[in-house]
Amino acid sequence: MDRALLALGLLMSLPAAADEGMWTYDAFPVESVNKAHGFTPTQAWLDKVRLGSVRLAGGCSASFVSPDGLVMTNHHCVRGCIEDLSSPKEDLLSRGFQARTPAEERRCPKVEANQLVKMTDVTERMNGATKGLTGAAFNTALKKEMSAVESACATSTDVRCDVVTLFNGGKYHLYEYRRFQDVRLAFAPEFSMAAFGGDPDNFHFPRFGYDVAFLRVWKDDAPAKSPDYLPWAKQGAKDGDLVFVSGHPGGTERKATVAELEFQRDVNLPYTLLQLSELRGKLKEYSSGSPERYRTTRSRLRGVENGLKALRGRHQALADPSLLARKREDEAELRKRVEANATVKAATAGAWEETAKALDAYRRMMPEYRMKEGTDAFSSELFSLARHLVRIADEQPKANAERLREYTDAQLPSLRQNLLRAAPITLELDEAVLAFGLGRLRETLGADDPFVRQVLGAEAPEALARSLVRGTKLGDVKTRQALLDGGKAAVDASKDPMVLFARKVDAEARAVRKRYEDTVEAVLKRNGERLAKAHLAVFGTSGYPDATFTLRLNAGQVKGWDENGRAVPALTTFGGAYARHTGKDPFKLPDTWMKAKGKVPDATPLDMATTNDIIGGNSGSPVVDREGRVVGLIFDGNLHSLGGRYAYVPETNRAVAVHGDGILAALEHVYGATRVVKELRAASELATPPAR
Repeated sequence: MDRALLALGLLMSLPAAADEGMWTYDAFPVESVNKAHGFTPTQAWLDKVRLGSVRLAGGCSASFVSPDGLVMTNHHCVRGCIEDLSSPKEDLLSRGFQARTPAEERRCPKVEANQLVKMTDVTERMNGATKGLTGAAFNTALKKEMSAVESACATSTDVRCDVVTLFNGGKYHLYEYRRFQDVRLAFAPEFSMAAFGGDPDNFHFPRFGYDVAFLRVWKDDAPAKSPDYLPWAKQGAKDGDLVFVSGHPGGTERKATVAELEFQRDVNLPYTLLQLSELRGKLKEYSSGSPERYRTTRSRLRGVENGLKALRGRHQALADPSLLARKREDEAELRKRVEANATVKAATAGAWEETAKALDAYRRMMPEYRMKEGTDAFSSELFSLARHLVRIADEQPKANAERLREYTDAQLPSLRQNLLRAAPITLELDEAVLAFGLGRLRETLGADDPFVRQVLGAEAPEALARSLVRGTKLGDVKTRQALLDGGKAAVDASKDPMVLFARKVDAEARAVRKRYEDTVEAVLKRNGERLAKAHLAVFGTSGYPDATFTLRLNAGQVKGWDENGRAVPALTTFGGAYARHTGKDPFKLPDTWMKAKGKVPDATPLDMATTNDIIGGNSGSPVVDREGRVVGLIFDGNLHSLGGRYAYVPETNRAVAVHGDGILAALEHVYGATRVVKELRAASELATPPAR
């Protein structure tokens, strides 16, 4: 990774690379793609790929791959679902799952799928609502207008509407989604194969993982129709081929100010890395206690380890002097151009200084905010359910525009699904993580802090966590249903210890949240918008906005790279996977693969590297060819891609995908998943390519 970071200072000063950019569908640079790759996507092509793309609520991407609602994504994107459907007697995470008939497909309690059907520019309306306002008044007016627009758009529970912020507030768009809340598991491999190589191979290449899963969306207790699906390619991708990735990158900070990047480097990332490191230690200790503890903890532990590695990569990128030096030069150039334009200068006056001041305020406030309002102190599923029940009871009687954003009418369908999910909660694990969080609360704020005294009283963190988790009835869906239906009267009358605890801490949590929103968030949003408009005014709108977990499209190539003089090939193979097998975790191939050895030619591609510009959230994104046909499935990036949060380095930044040929070969010859294979092949034959 060092070599790529050293190159950042040079590369960031160059024009955008041909494969750089997380482009919105309404502004995809078709001419640039044609110039670089000799292919011009038509509007019909763009519409087909957009409608074939799917967002999974919770942070992943996916795609329709048949006309009957079949959805492809990563195993790690639905690991929580597989865990929810498992039990000590039926460990689906270990052994995998496949439904032989539609009736055998199992509903994922927490999964919601969204298909983007319409985009509308509402910038003028948002600007009108906030005109002349600053600080808390600006923030309040913006949120009210967003809620009003979203509620007017969401005409039924089948429709999800989000006002999304682009260019840091330079533009606002209303995204209308088709919502699917009945999502069922159709196929998943073993956890050991999806995560083959474990943490040692994570963010590395060559890779040999089979991080694949298939879901199906249902409507009215039947598979939903999905005519705008992405058919399978008849020929797999080869080294050098043009490929596109359509997905939902979670977040980038390529347009952030220097002050914001320094805050990440010096404050937020070190704090979070320490939190995750300690949590990883706690989870490892806990999971070693018994096989059942390991079963219920491995998914969460894998997620924590993944987060640690990703955040370390980001911190290392920001610690490289050349990156910040280049950012300072870019910011100085912007300020110079702003100074030369009297109108823009007046509109931008004080923006950088106010941003830095707000970040300085947040530096002092962050531990308190994260402990009281965030999840650092209360990292418990049962507490989360209690907090939502308490807050929805308080918020729902208010006018929609007056509520906290997560409790507006547009958000309620997803919230209700989360509250009423029929998913098991491992009480012993929930108790352990709550005790960890309460311990961190005391360590961070101090034993004499009034809030700490209010929370713990004379109790030790472990004892309080035990009494709350073992005393609550919120693990029962019927109990939650009664509280949700009963509203404020039922919640206020509840004697459930976790509900009482959530009510006890809510006033302080709301107070620090309001202070953060009024003095930090409002200032950062308002000045981010001002600086974004200044950037658009002096540089134009030819660039792409930072990622915001909204649908984006990117062009790239199947391509390896040079690692310190060593060529890294773009493709790995089944033969390579068997050669990497050691018989010991995390390099142990499951029995299904060992029994299938020889059934798939060794040279069959398994994973591939591409130059596509991706980030977290792109997991599960389809990789498609010029015809809009599936040739792969994004599941990771290499180590160099972690700096992509702040800059794209074309020489070494690589996305990592399961190869389309490898997906089909394993489905058919390793797992005998003939039902899925037949559906994919029939859909491929049925499809006609969009006009090119």
